[in-house]
Amino acid sequence: MSINFGREICGDRTKSEEYEWLVTNGIGGYASGTISGMLTRRYHGLLVGALKPPLERSLLVSKLDETIKYRGQHYPLHTNRWSDGSVEPTGYQNIEGFALEGNIPKWSFACADALLQKRIWMQHGQNTTYIQYTLERGSSPMMLSIQALVNYRDYHGNTIGDNWQMQVDRIEKGVCIRAFPTATPFYLFSDRGDLTLAHDWYKGFYLAIERERGLSDREDHLHVVTFDVKLEVGEALTILASTDASASLDSKVALQLARDRETKLLETWHSFYSLNYFSKISTQSAPDWIKQLVLAADQFIVDRPELDNGKTIIAGYHWFSDWGRDTMISLSGLTLATGRPEIARSILLTFAQYLDRGMLPNRFPDVGEKPEYNTVDATLWYFEAIRAYHEATGDDQLLEHLFPALEEVIDWHCQGTRYNIHLDSDGLLYAGESGVQLTWMDAKIGDWVVTPRIGKPIEINVLWYCALETMSAIAQKIGKPHDRYEKLADQARIGFQQFWNPSTGYCYDVLNSDGTACHDDTLRPNQIFAVSLPISPLLTEVQQKSIVEACGRSLLTSYGLRSLSPDHPDYCGHYGGDSYQRDSVYHQGTVWGWLLGAFIRSHLRVYQNPEQAHAILQPMSHHMQAGGLGSLSEIFDGDAPMRSRGCIAQAWTVAEVLQTWIFIENSKR
Repeated sequence: MSINFGREICGDRTKSEEYEWLVTNGIGGYASGTISGMLTRRYHGLLVGALKPPLERSLLVSKLDETIKYRGQHYPLHTNRWSDGSVEPTGYQNIEGFALEGNIPKWSFACADALLQKRIWMQHGQNTTYIQYTLERGSSPMMLSIQALVNYRDYHGNTIGDNWQMQVDRIEKGVCIRAFPTATPFYLFSDRGDLTLAHDWYKGFYLAIERERGLSDREDHLHVVTFDVKLEVGEALTILASTDASASLDSKVALQLARDRETKLLETWHSFYSLNYFSKISTQSAPDWIKQLVLAADQFIVDRPELDNGKTIIAGYHWFSDWGRDTMISLSGLTLATGRPEIARSILLTFAQYLDRGMLPNRFPDVGEKPEYNTVDATLWYFEAIRAYHEATGDDQLLEHLFPALEEVIDWHCQGTRYNIHLDSDGLLYAGESGVQLTWMDAKIGDWVVTPRIGKPIEINVLWYCALETMSAIAQKIGKPHDRYEKLADQARIGFQQFWNPSTGYCYDVLNSDGTACHDDTLRPNQIFAVSLPISPLLTEVQQKSIVEACGRSLLTSYGLRSLSPDHPDYCGHYGGDSYQRDSVYHQGTVWGWLLGAFIRSHLRVYQNPEQAHAILQPMSHHMQAGGLGSLSEIFDGDAPMRSRGCIAQAWTVAEVLQTWIFIENSKR
């Protein structure tokens, strides 16, 4: 799609600092910032390297402060806001345009009759960022002075420089920085010009978004080197930031490799759907915003090098690692919908190695501790991911390989596993105990679980039924006994009828709520999966339609479903404030983008109207041109104008929108 802004956005400081860009490297590292160049988050930086891929992400290179000297005049290109509230310099005023070329951000700086273009991208598979400047036009040479500011901290952290003395050594064409003796060294290179070493702490950068989030909003960065370069018209300068001392400075080759990779991603997508027997939709005629999402999807897929060819999914940028739940929900949309089933296979095999007592881990901690097994739904979404993968590929070999592990999962759930997860006498899954959050509504503040949902949550039992149907189908496919799974599925289907609440015209959210005989009749979006998932119907057509109508009336917004009806006394339509305030409303009205996919698929099944389904999806194309440019956000305010919040790029939002577009197109055939 065309994401291209002129001075109406770039020259407006308020707007240009709200629009954010992101590039990634396929191993968990990234670079990100604002159009204006102003730092507004602790997560912004030109090189946030994954030192133990895909984790141990660390801010290494913070920013470059550039100044032009052209025909006797000085023009700043950078913008900084300081702790006293001042904004100095105001380089955003010299930005004539900003655009995304695929996933590569490009700035155009206009200074008198000179035009300087800047691009940023990363080398796939390496903690290496390229910053390229090209003098496109001018009536004389240009002098470009670039001050490089660095750091060395966990990407969640914050630095106050004080007397911190880093080791900065001059090497060929650049500098080597070692923050302390045991730190990973990193490098800054320039392919031309002069350099001058420095060691000056720039103190008091003001981080506006961290202020909004109730976190520390001041930070210091260290100026370690200044590059001075004379550029003739048509010449380019490359600045390289890397943890690799031998990284190539040939930006022309590196840029072409990055562009070729994006071209290949789209070619693979087109080829998959033109050749695949189950879906011959016309991806060539797909709207540009959907093609952009195919490129955005690739940003979340990363290597897990400790396993042979291991792959996983980063849940969201800037701050999430790979979560089991998010990975399994996202897998189909990020890999199958983009024509890359081999990656889906790798992820399924990777996570199979972490099954323990019938459960997948919820999260792989950044600092490398043991995975956390505190989710009831990640394992059940695993079955749905396997089902979708086999439907797309017919890969019986993987089914045979995974079947023993899947049998164990069912056994553990039947006999009982962690956190009181067990099969009850009515054929439904019970889960939860005091002080633990197990479903996707998992906010916890100290000992307070905001939405405990102890008992029999509705989406958990939809997924349990789905898993049993999948197990029966797999067993039959590979010649294994399947009667047990059919019997368990029948029991679950009969037990599921308890969820229907005739007095409200929609389903209870949790049966035996909080471990009592009470049922929770709160209107939440979880019941939509009883209609959206490809299973034998658990509800009548009338009931399914009633659910879609109830969710449409009270929960549907332009960007997803509210997590709680506005009619509920606990509803909050604004997500913001400190961590306590944010976590307390995370699932109490906040809109979740990933739920839009399930609603649209349900709407389409009930009303059989692809045009209406596309219309409900369309606002997401507008959102891609705001916030995290070229991608889709995690959450939104429940109240208009539904401002985006949370992560600027979220895996399951991108995945669900992509696969829902495919679903709608398939429904036309």
